[in-house]
Amino acid sequence: MRGILECWIKQADRIELFKKNQSEKHALHCKFHLVTGDSVYEDDEYSHLQIDAVSLYLLFLVQMITSGLQIIYTQDEVAFVQNLVYYVERAYRTPDFGMWERGSKYNVGVPEIHASSIGMAKSALEAINGCNLFGEKGASWSVIYVDIDAHNRNRSIFETLLPRESSSKGLDASLLPTISFPAFATHDESLTAKTKENVTKKLKGNYGFIRFERDGYKCSIEDTSRRYYKTGETKEFENVECEWPVFFLFMIIDGVFKSLPDQVEEYKGLLKNLICKDQNGDPCIPMYFYVAEENVEAERAEPGTQGRCNSSEGSGGSEPLYLWNQAMFVMAQLLTSGLLHINELDPIRRYLPSYSRPRRGGRYSAFQARRLKGTATDLVVQIVLIAESMRLQAMMATYGIQTQTPHEVEPVQIWSSNQLVKVYQHLGVNSKLNLNGRPSRPIGALGTSKVYRVCGMTVLCYPLIFEVSQFYLYRDMALLIDDIKTELCFVSKYWRLSGRPTVCLLIREEHMRDPQFKQMLDLMAMLKKGYCDGIKVRIGRLQNLISSSCIEHLDFMNMVDPGEVSFNQIKQLQHDYIGYQSLTDVPKATAYTEQPTDLIDYENRPLHELLDAIRNSSGLHVKCQLYGILMNRKGADYEFNGLTVEEHLRGLYHTAGCLHYWIVVRYCSALLHHTVDSISPFITTVLVNGKQLSVGVIGREETVFDKPLTPAEIRSAFYKRIQPYDKIQAVLQQEIVLYCGRLIATNPDMFKGILKIRVGWVLEAMKIYLEMNGKAANSLANHSPYQVRKLLYKVLSVHKDSNCGQLSVLEKRRIEGCLCRVPSSFYNHVWDVMERTPGGLRVRGYILPQQPTLSEMTRSELTFALLVEQTLNRIHQPEYRQIIVELLCIVFTILNRNPELSFRNQLDLDQLVTDAYTMFCKDGDLKEPSIEVFFSSEQSITTGYLARAVVNNVLKGGQLLQSTATSDAIASRKGNADQCRLQ
Repeated sequence: MRGILECWIKQADRIELFKKNQSEKHALHCKFHLVTGDSVYEDDEYSHLQIDAVSLYLLFLVQMITSGLQIIYTQDEVAFVQNLVYYVERAYRTPDFGMWERGSKYNVGVPEIHASSIGMAKSALEAINGCNLFGEKGASWSVIYVDIDAHNRNRSIFETLLPRESSSKGLDASLLPTISFPAFATHDESLTAKTKENVTKKLKGNYGFIRFERDGYKCSIEDTSRRYYKTGETKEFENVECEWPVFFLFMIIDGVFKSLPDQVEEYKGLLKNLICKDQNGDPCIPMYFYVAEENVEAERAEPGTQGRCNSSEGSGGSEPLYLWNQAMFVMAQLLTSGLLHINELDPIRRYLPSYSRPRRGGRYSAFQARRLKGTATDLVVQIVLIAESMRLQAMMATYGIQTQTPHEVEPVQIWSSNQLVKVYQHLGVNSKLNLNGRPSRPIGALGTSKVYRVCGMTVLCYPLIFEVSQFYLYRDMALLIDDIKTELCFVSKYWRLSGRPTVCLLIREEHMRDPQFKQMLDLMAMLKKGYCDGIKVRIGRLQNLISSSCIEHLDFMNMVDPGEVSFNQIKQLQHDYIGYQSLTDVPKATAYTEQPTDLIDYENRPLHELLDAIRNSSGLHVKCQLYGILMNRKGADYEFNGLTVEEHLRGLYHTAGCLHYWIVVRYCSALLHHTVDSISPFITTVLVNGKQLSVGVIGREETVFDKPLTPAEIRSAFYKRIQPYDKIQAVLQQEIVLYCGRLIATNPDMFKGILKIRVGWVLEAMKIYLEMNGKAANSLANHSPYQVRKLLYKVLSVHKDSNCGQLSVLEKRRIEGCLCRVPSSFYNHVWDVMERTPGGLRVRGYILPQQPTLSEMTRSELTFALLVEQTLNRIHQPEYRQIIVELLCIVFTILNRNPELSFRNQLDLDQLVTDAYTMFCKDGDLKEPSIEVFFSSEQSITTGYLARAVVNNVLKGGQLLQSTATSDAIASRKGNADQCRLQ
């Protein structure tokens, strides 16, 4: 353990770079020379980025220290381990090469997000939080701290990904050591059982488990002279993948930990026939078993019929032992013989749910989760109400809401979470190793729910939702109210520490000027009663709540020079009360409207006319557009009337914000290139839920978010791809991304059937929804942020039966087509259709070919589904897109009922729709009606005609091959919509 630590310490500079940008070129190396400790491979020679390897080290570091061993000796080493924690904290958003060092299953050098890496990181963070690296009698500065919000993101995303391993690997044997020994990354019994069942069902063989489908590593036909595979090469390894007996050992150990004697005996029996002997007669386990090259074709034809050869590694010959197998074998033997107890193998009791583990003593917070189900007392979220001024406090009191001012809670201090970020920047700092401590990452909702002891002070921080942001969302009181409810729900659901969470709600004077302030008072009244949307809450004085709070002691600050530390608590507003005879004198925001004006002709007018127009205009909307034209022509620093254009726009932005004139707020925000605070985690949340995001104006080039990006890359996507074509959408699409990230975390079912969230098309769906409710589509830009969020919620809920009554069939098809929502198992059905369509699928002039599509991909992988989705999105008419989805389901149903059928060549989907439409017109005696009449028909009607179009092609012998019996059977069903209707 110290040897590995020494090797990594030599690469301390890499950790510092990796904290800023989680890039593979800054990854810690995972292969070192056994004697010198030097790197064995350069960055471009080996895929070093393996989050699970570093996480595994941290996990066993805690296990071994807990068992009584001393491994860490110096303050430098403590600082380095703290930085290893920062290294793995962002596993949830870091594509890596995974346990098998290959990244995606195609082995082309591309990393991807792996559930096994995230699960291992989650376990490591859980184990090391609050751990004293010097043991029970260690110093205050040898304690390790973990960001509870980072841990929670890893936990929730890991459990969201399961039972899938990654985008390209539906299943992977690496999930076994993640859900069982040594990580025990989840104690959700149903999730664990489902994952284990899927892995054993699909990957288990007679000689071990294959690592994942189409894995070519160590296969006899693998070309070892090349590091990467060619396109489509993985197809060659299907059904001849090597089998690895180490997973039989994992299943034996899992059976011991889970008290499953039948499982233990089953895998002991399977292993018995695989054991070899070394030259001393001692048992050894081969590294893997492979299909000999001469038997590959026979094994492909009939999987499981050919015997397999054991590898030379680990078989007891001239090659060395395979140490991973031997280590697992020794542990399995010791456990099953009773010579080793599971508590000795797992001193920190990872195998137990966290609420059943021994409670760690000491003053530092550790994960001591409550039972999620059972008889344990429900969690109570404590709430402290802080009023910004005495005047505001007095006003709140008239409504029966008791608050405290910053002066009244003294000596306890109220901080912005940004001040806490400054504190944590001192954690892990080490000048000798050139380590700078915690990166400037925001403190999340769980982190701000602790009470902190720091530098002799007691501190409570208010959450990020109360920060005054550059972006305009904070100006919407209704959105803030909704965010407060969401925040309380989130904290209640995901709190995993001993002690109660304490949430500080900061009420500002500008809030009471808001037209929605009454709703804020209603929320406070609800909280006062002890419940918020079913969550138990308790409002009280801060001094009375501290004793039951979760308290975090930041003792590492005792080692920091006091001269380097200065923190700012929130300042209480002081007022001269002369002139305020009544609280009703507080000015209120007023509603503002303005007739929209098209100013596009000013783009080509002379400068003096443009400046005259600005001087003579009074409307905010007119002015912001004119300033936008002036900025585009002369730049943001151009001076006019004593101020720069940028300063004028900031003034307009502030004025419009006070008036809640949202179209101008958004327009100015876009011109000023504002970006939503911390938007990256919301994008990541969407990605790890198995979706992709794309932003861009319809008809223009899109930017696809298929991996976590840096803030600079995200900003560029909105302001280079969108703003040149639609200024307001540059910020409106940011809102939608933010809301989708929040919604998918709490309501994933709303996105069911949507593979790629195309934000431009989502906005189009929202405009359609407005139009069908009698509102202008362009009014969306003037909706408040809260109204936009509610509208998004309604649009995403259209597929639910309860909402269908108010929509026409055409409107529903348009909205669902904009979202490109498809039925369950749709992409698997398209795979089945393509297997029987040699010429591929044709739509709107584009052909999705059968080959090499089916040979390069597998039916369950995300990349195939994305390819189909991309094909569908070549259709620009959303209702037509939805009709094509329905048609593909019908084709699948017909082929599924008639397994002897297959298409001769190409399947022209456009032609089938045209044929169906022609029959529809003929049967209704309609002369050239709009095709929208056909699209407006009930699904049972369109299904019938689409099915008839397919059947007619069969009867004509045009596109399908079939036997006579099949023709007769289909002919008897011709025109009968009930027979052809989707199940």
